[in-house]
Amino acid sequence: MGKLIIDAHSHLWLKQDTTVDGKRILSLKNGRSIFMDEEVQMLPPFMIDSQNTAEVFLSNMNYAQVGAAVVVQELIDGCQNAYLQQVQQQYPDRFFCMGMAWNVDEAQAVCKAGLKGIAFPGHRMHEPLTTLMPVFKLMEERGLVLSMCLADDERQIGQMAEVIQECPRLKVAIGHFGMPTTQSFRSQVLLARQGANVMVESGGITWLYNAEFYPFPTAIRRIREAADLVGWDRLMWGSDYPRTITAITYRMSYDFVEKSAELTAEEKALFLGQNAQRFYGFNHLPELPYIKNMSE
Repeated sequence: MGKLIIDAHSHLWLKQDTTVDGKRILSLKNGRSIFMDEEVQMLPPFMIDSQNTAEVFLSNMNYAQVGAAVVVQELIDGCQNAYLQQVQQQYPDRFFCMGMAWNVDEAQAVCKAGLKGIAFPGHRMHEPLTTLMPVFKLMEERGLVLSMCLADDERQIGQMAEVIQECPRLKVAIGHFGMPTTQSFRSQVLLARQGANVMVESGGITWLYNAEFYPFPTAIRRIREAADLVGWDRLMWGSDYPRTITAITYRMSYDFVEKSAELTAEEKALFLGQNAQRFYGFNHLPELPYIKNMSE
């Protein structure tokens, strides 16, 4: 089998139709959405029906030689539990789909649906993370993985550390690479030292350094800095597909790492796939040979 690439942070939805903090998010046409009351290009313009489906993502994954992907959720996309249940059932070897839940009953429904974890957009929460401790305890008991994106300041660091300590068997993936453009970066990454089952994934890192653009040299330096803090075995690549591919291609969201001269082959292999395969337990991944572009 060729190279092992696994995406630890992506999104899928059939339609965005929700309200967050009193502001509208709604899918339009041609890849556009109303986002927080403003019209934006949410998806590439060729996705004319504005449906962000598993089949379109699989086509991107196959082209970019990405074997599997973790699908998380965000409030801004609305709850996609029903659709992700279908995706998990239809493509069990390619996707690790996470539900959305805010209490024990909803978490039990996620388990019953066959979803593999629960994603929390903690950065959008107004209550302390510890108010969800009964949910985290249930997840630990049922073997669900927790995906957690934290606020870009220090206020949730202690709360998250308490969750990790209270639920030592709970697998936790800290999202958005600990927000490397903010003051809480080091504190978020260092949460991986709080427990044996805590990882940090880089979903959205190309968005955070979009102004710098490809090949994102500062992002590479932040990846090395995180590795110095917690070790290469605690870090995973994530794309934040599909929003990031309005600016770059899906392959570009990882090949800036693959082509970097600042990282060793072993470091790249751990970051781009081996760690995620171990953490999420992916098996039976397809062999995806490189198909050259017509222009090559």
